[in-house]
Amino acid sequence: MTNFDVDLTNCDREPIHILGHIQSHGYLIAILPDTYTIVHASANLPELIGRPVSEVLGQSLEILLAQTSLPATTVVELLNVGRRTGSWDNINPHRLQISDQVWNLIIHEHDGLLVLEWEPTDQNLRLSLNQRLISEALTEVQSSRQLNDLLQNTARRVKAIIGFDRVMVYRFGSDWHGQVVAEEKEDYLEPFLGLHYPASDIPRQARELYKINLVRLIADADSTPAPILSESTWPDNHPLDLTHSTLRAVSPVHIEYLKNMGVHASMSISLLYRGELWGLMSCHHYSPRFVDYSSRQAAKFVSQLLSAALEFRKDEENQTLLRQSRQNGQYLHDQLVSDEDVVRALTRHSITALDLTSASGAVLLFNNQQHRLGNTPNEAEVSELANWLKNTTTETFLETHQLPSLYPLAEGFKDKAAGMLAIVLSRELNEYLLWFKPERVQQVTWAGNPQKAVTVSNEGQVRLSPRKSFDAWTELVHNMSDAWSEVEVSAAVKLREDILQVVTRQANEIRLLNQRLQVAYEELDAFSYTVSHDLRTPLSSIRCYSEILLEEYGQDFNPDARALFQKIMDSTDRMRSLIRHILYYSRMGRTEINAQSIDMKQLLQTIKEEVLIAEKDRSLTIDIKGTPPFSADPTMVTQLFTNLLTNAAKYTRSKEEGHIQVKGQQTDQEVIYSVTDNGIGFDMKEAGKMFDLFKRLENARSFKGSGVGLAIVKRIVSRHQGKIWYHSEPNRGATFFVSFPVVAVD
Repeated sequence: MTNFDVDLTNCDREPIHILGHIQSHGYLIAILPDTYTIVHASANLPELIGRPVSEVLGQSLEILLAQTSLPATTVVELLNVGRRTGSWDNINPHRLQISDQVWNLIIHEHDGLLVLEWEPTDQNLRLSLNQRLISEALTEVQSSRQLNDLLQNTARRVKAIIGFDRVMVYRFGSDWHGQVVAEEKEDYLEPFLGLHYPASDIPRQARELYKINLVRLIADADSTPAPILSESTWPDNHPLDLTHSTLRAVSPVHIEYLKNMGVHASMSISLLYRGELWGLMSCHHYSPRFVDYSSRQAAKFVSQLLSAALEFRKDEENQTLLRQSRQNGQYLHDQLVSDEDVVRALTRHSITALDLTSASGAVLLFNNQQHRLGNTPNEAEVSELANWLKNTTTETFLETHQLPSLYPLAEGFKDKAAGMLAIVLSRELNEYLLWFKPERVQQVTWAGNPQKAVTVSNEGQVRLSPRKSFDAWTELVHNMSDAWSEVEVSAAVKLREDILQVVTRQANEIRLLNQRLQVAYEELDAFSYTVSHDLRTPLSSIRCYSEILLEEYGQDFNPDARALFQKIMDSTDRMRSLIRHILYYSRMGRTEINAQSIDMKQLLQTIKEEVLIAEKDRSLTIDIKGTPPFSADPTMVTQLFTNLLTNAAKYTRSKEEGHIQVKGQQTDQEVIYSVTDNGIGFDMKEAGKMFDLFKRLENARSFKGSGVGLAIVKRIVSRHQGKIWYHSEPNRGATFFVSFPVVAVD
């Protein structure tokens, strides 16, 4: 009996950017930028130039053009201008007359090669119609229509531009499955409006390409793609990367999918929100259809207008939620400070913990009691849930809109708590603040059974086959609530800091426990100091001996050996830096706080100058706005802000222009500083161990770091009885907040 293991991620790993073929309606060559030597060419190129590909590969482009009907001078001039300016936007497309036909030449540079593509052009361009439709679309975006109307009207205009039988607006869900939310079609076609499509229909790597190529055309699903041939000396393991190609061929799996739908031509137009894929305009035609470059650009412009409208409306909505959340969060903070009683502050005022989010219920577990607000599970169910939380790896917070999938017993109270946001106050004492959202049962109508069929070929090869039927397939989705927003998670994390500050100050049991733990902590602290200090001597010896060997015998070493010695010395430097950070971290537990009033303007200006000098080879600005003084240890505060600004500078290096803003403000109880950057940001849902020693978030691993800096920052803030919290979104920068009490710390 044969055991077939089907890998459901095969589609996600298919290298669709290097399929090695182009669509047959156009032609392609790739050349080296310096010599213009042709190293790749599509097999159908003879149709355009009248010469075999074997006579083309390895030749200079100028020689080839001189021997064909292609306008040599024009093409070479275009290449020279594009390379000199570093931009191809003002060149593409360039119309060329070849024999009796007009062609569009489209050029781009990628992966060390210049890629030239020729595709047909509509000689009867409808420029006036396209311009009118674009003007109408701009007017539409600027008006105050509902989003559904905007999507529907945009679909209608794109259909008029490209002439396809069907144009759909396809919106992605949080799990990347999609739903048709607007549709414009020919009357004889059955409607797809409202249908859902599984996430596997558009795998991960395809979604990444949709963020790069905003318009994608498949002119004829039945045509035979033209393979790309390479110059004989070109390495086999470096195929031509077609990421930016307009002619790139299509995965055979996707072609099969289109044919199963009866679609012969398709076109997709990406819709982005903050640089991420919000959805697609998916266009179908039931016979082959080529769309001219200018019409594709017109459709692309309309989609960009729609993307801008989506971003404006979404940002406006988010800002409203953020303002309300911050206002309620401030009320709760003030109540905690004035009441100095966690239960009363969070549950017995007009503004309660329930008002911080859009939850329908909340439970505070504190001092062995439950305090419930709104619609929640009963006391026994909450107790069992808290015991489960205690045995999870949750350090700071947990959020889920599918609680029964994590905690099966939640299915018994899913009408109250199918979704949960929890912040940990004390795992040891089983103290939490929980918010709940009820189940929202959805009837989902899929375009066919969403589960891909498994097929086995005659050779016994197992593969996932695109479904052949797209008849409506309905199911009810249970055990899910509305998702938690980034605003809600950020507000909960901030409230946790506020609560813990009061708890640390008021809870006698925790203070007594801290006293007993302090002895063990100091012993561990001293141990780490001793070990770290003793490591420095052998490390210095390793570097010293390596330098001696390299100096005395380096001339006899081959380059590889010298490189290895250099790596040894670089590694010792990194280890010494890490030890230095560990020593500073351990010393902080023993160092007395020398509190004095700090001139923050001078301190921040000094740190700013040091950071800018270190980052002198790039564009970076640091704005300082508001510098209220406060009492603290100057050395520790200098270390704190140096770490925050250095981190902000580091994580903006992927941006063409880095921006950092430091802003201070004073309230009656505290001085608050924020450090905001426009860097890579992070997902709030993955930041629970942000301040743990040696912990680094996944998207920060490509940047050098020890994982100690933020742990030091957290420890400094804690020593001063202050607070630190953060707010961020992936690829949208991050803001770290630190607050210090107005009263000096003794």
